[in-house]
Amino acid sequence: MNEKYTNRELSWLDFNYRILSEARDKNNPLLERCKFLSITSSNLDEFFMIRVASLKDMVNAEYEKEDMSGMTPAKQLSAISKKTHSFVSMQYSTYNRSIITALKKEKLVIVQSHEALSDEQKEYADRYFEENIYPILTPMAVDSSRPFPLIRNKSLNIAALLEKKEDIKDKADAKRKGKAKEEKSKNKEKNKNNTDDRELEFATVQVPSGIPRIIRIPSQNEGETTVILLEEIIERHIGKLFLNYKVVCAHPYRVMRNADLTIDEDDAEDLLKEIEKQLKKRQWGEAIRLEIEDSADKRLVNILKEELKVDNEDIFMINGPLDLTFLMKLYGIDGFNELRAEKYTPQQNPRINSEESIFDQIKEGDILLNHPYETFDPVVDFVRQASKDDSVLAIKQTLYRVSGNSPIIASLAEAAENGKQVSVLVELKARFDEENNINWAKKLEKAGCHVIYGLRGLKTHSKITLVVREEEDGIRRYVHLGTGNYNDATARLYTDMGLFTCRQPYGEDATAVFNMLSGYSEPEVWNKLALAPLWLRDKFEYLIKRETENAKEGKKAFIVAKMNSLCDRETIDLLYEAGQAGVKIDLIIRGICCLRAQVEGLSENISVRSIVGNFLEHSRVFYFHNDGKEEVYMSSADWMPRNLDKRVEILFPVEDDKLKQQVIHILDVQLKDTLKAHVMNSQGVYEKVDKRGKEPLEAQKYFCDEAIKNARKPLITEKRVFEPHEHI
Repeated sequence: MNEKYTNRELSWLDFNYRILSEARDKNNPLLERCKFLSITSSNLDEFFMIRVASLKDMVNAEYEKEDMSGMTPAKQLSAISKKTHSFVSMQYSTYNRSIITALKKEKLVIVQSHEALSDEQKEYADRYFEENIYPILTPMAVDSSRPFPLIRNKSLNIAALLEKKEDIKDKADAKRKGKAKEEKSKNKEKNKNNTDDRELEFATVQVPSGIPRIIRIPSQNEGETTVILLEEIIERHIGKLFLNYKVVCAHPYRVMRNADLTIDEDDAEDLLKEIEKQLKKRQWGEAIRLEIEDSADKRLVNILKEELKVDNEDIFMINGPLDLTFLMKLYGIDGFNELRAEKYTPQQNPRINSEESIFDQIKEGDILLNHPYETFDPVVDFVRQASKDDSVLAIKQTLYRVSGNSPIIASLAEAAENGKQVSVLVELKARFDEENNINWAKKLEKAGCHVIYGLRGLKTHSKITLVVREEEDGIRRYVHLGTGNYNDATARLYTDMGLFTCRQPYGEDATAVFNMLSGYSEPEVWNKLALAPLWLRDKFEYLIKRETENAKEGKKAFIVAKMNSLCDRETIDLLYEAGQAGVKIDLIIRGICCLRAQVEGLSENISVRSIVGNFLEHSRVFYFHNDGKEEVYMSSADWMPRNLDKRVEILFPVEDDKLKQQVIHILDVQLKDTLKAHVMNSQGVYEKVDKRGKEPLEAQKYFCDEAIKNARKPLITEKRVFEPHEHI
């Protein structure tokens, strides 16, 4: 075991624990706690489908190389299993012992079992079943002529053990005739899965996804809102699906499958068709996790285990409703506004007037956007105005994830129809958005856009838009660069930053980026931008080493880096070296962090904090003190091998002095968060900030309030320089 580094997968599980801590925090509004609990469930699903699935593939391939923490894939799987079972236990302890009780006190009742329904509620549930559910259910029995069905990935199902009614009668007769012993022997031979004297058959039915899972039913007490889960109503009426059988038992279960696409891009003649083909396989990948009620009959569990070929450590016995993502739907239930955080409306950036030309405003100077505190509308308007502007000659953009009804896609299509040159790189390999992006790519092509399906062997994760405009003094290039996706929906939920500029060096670099993406042109030098996979790693190495040299020379040296994940070993080693040389380093890392902070003799000068709030921290920002000549950068890239070596990413500087001070201010506030920040200690454990002697501060709320003030009257950002660790 290498004590210098934390295992990536275990670090991710620690991050999910931090989200769970928000669900357990009674200071949070109750429905917000439900939302956080839902997020932990959806996060865990994706973790298994991709990360655990990948490790299982390695074990199956007999790959035994250790990761940087000294763990083989097999050891990682063992540690993950132990930690995940403990995590799931805490999830359901939170749900059963805290959430359910608290909701009931607020007169929002979740009926735990259909057996607890009152007569009036039973009547309502029975009618609802007959009218809305029964017509679309498809019961599937398993016997010699009907093999075990394919259970779809993530689908909720109900499994049942059945006994023929005629067999029940025969056994009763046999018992009366004294032949029960002989009958028992025969049944044992016929069904090896049984542990008693009955010959049972297996059947399953999928809980339909087209019907709301949360169903409102009449309440027993005035002023209450009562709901029951769809699977409970189906389970109550399961006998109606198998009329010639007695239902011995019925229990919900759920299967997680390997959803990591395997695409041979070298042999794929058409990447779009190859990805479409692979997407169809995702539903039927290897089963890697089975969830089932903890009260389930052991015979039922054994059948599922054998048919799905899952190991014991991959079976999760659940004490409560499967798939807690239904709590996100509960979060949106009508009424109960007092149980939610106050809804925030993104504010207009004080530099932007939506009634005026966005291009004229960019010409006046660079514009910094801070989402979701400031609205994403200017980015949408940037493309929309370009699509209609007679002076615009070309629009070029990279798209990684976009919304389901994207106004940006509509504007790009309109621009092409208006005769403008439109080039769009749509990344088809954006995980879990592949199908959505394929549909958008086809729509853009039909509109006349030139569409690129990403680059072979690389994901294009950069966020850049270039608008080429013919003006009185010649061609001018307008550029938007961002840390997050061109997705108007997630821009209300994710914290990201963006920059508008028409500075010539940025425009030249933007042109070079798109020429590189669409053809084979690589510039010899870049003016301002640094790109992965060819130049970005070297740039970060240079910036960190420069601080290291400054510290060795006795100069003040300081680094602040904010990102989603840090697991690149070379970068971690550079940070250790810098810290040991005297560089003060503050890392704000939402998720995975393989670096160990505050370890004596290794990283005393390095602090790591993670902020988990109502918005998902997503921006990547990098500050280098540079002996007082401060440099600030923003990027689409985290410090991960995949971002630095296997993706097209962009790092861009913020050069306008006022905007640079804005970014420094944002980092400084986050480093002073005392309410939502978790800080890593020397043992690698995250703890809430010790609030003693410190002013209570929640960074996300601070930025909401600040954006509201700025929208009314712009705040003047005073010139300041970071003081190392002044906030600790």
